[in-house]
Amino acid sequence: MYEDKTLTCRDCGAEFVFTAGEQEFYAEKGFENEPTRCKECRAARKQAARGPREMHTAICADCGKEAQVPFEPRDDRPVYCSDCFANHR
Repeated sequence: MYEDKTLTCRDCGAEFVFTAGEQEFYAEKGFENEPTRCKECRAARKQAARGPREMHTAICADCGKEAQVPFEPRDDRPVYCSDCFANHR
C-alpha cells in the first residue's frame, strides 16, 4: 500500500527517504503530515531544545576506571562505566 518517498529536508536541503514502514507507523499513530526534516536535523533540533547534558565523574564499581555519567552518583548505588554496564545487562 505504501511506497518509499524521497523528501527534501527544510533545514539542510538534503534529500531523505520516507520509507513505507515509516509511513505505516505515521498512519497508525494518526499523524497526518509527512516529516519535513531529515533524521539528522530532527535529532539536532531535539538536542538543542533539551539543552546540554550535565555530566558527572564517577569511579566504576567493577573495574575502577573513571566514567562520565549523566546523573549525580550516590554512595548507596554502584556506578559502572559503559563497558561494565553492558556486561551487567
